Amino acid sequence: MLLLFLAGLGFVGWWWMRNRFEIKGMDISRYQGDIDWARVGAQGIDFAFIKATEGTTIVDPKFTANWKGASGAKVARGAYHFFRPTLDGKAQAAHFLAHVDYVKGDLPPVLDLEVTDDATASVIRREALAWCTAVEAAWHVRPIVYTLPHFAASYLEGKLKRYPLWVVDLGWNIWPSDALGWPKWTFWQHSHHGSIAGIQGDVDLNVFNGSAVEFGLLRKQ
Repeated sequence: MLLLFLAGLGFVGWWWMRNRFEIKGMDISRYQGDIDWARVGAQGIDFAFIKATEGTTIVDPKFTANWKGASGAKVARGAYHFFRPTLDGKAQAAHFLAHVDYVKGDLPPVLDLEVTDDATASVIRREALAWCTAVEAAWHVRPIVYTLPHFAASYLEGKLKRYPLWVVDLGWNIWPSDALGWPKWTFWQHSHHGSIAGIQGDVDLNVFNGSAVEFGLLRKQ
């Protein structure tokens, strides 16, 4: 009976995540290997955030193929930069901007803010804000900040709250934990172990906090 009960709970959790949110997607990098974008697009994946750059020198080797593949499959695409807090924020922004061919209809750019590299909280805030400011000035689109609730509480002090939040909160929660400084979240990464046809192995799963109309407005910034 206990096994049946636990299986039932698992099914309820799966059903909730499949049906609670209208717009669902994934985030990817080189670790997903070669992706069959036709298969991904055919199963109703609404969006994909794609790793573009890291620090001031690294470009994800699968970025170009994934950027083009998402577009060809009619999957809304967005590019993200993995931030290194000990490096100059403006220089990291310039590196990102130089390698992403952003066009209207793409999702806003994302700052992936999850490691400290032993930088102090004040340095993290200063350089992250420099990145966001530079990217927003270049593309006239407000970037999204990807982070974890405990990272926001420990290091950010609400200083990036003017930017939309993509919150990371894994597990069986039916709603993500609050992130200090943000009154609401825009995207939620809820699993690192998703399965999507066209991708070998695990993939991160996400949902959008809003309707299809609101999602369309986000893409028209």
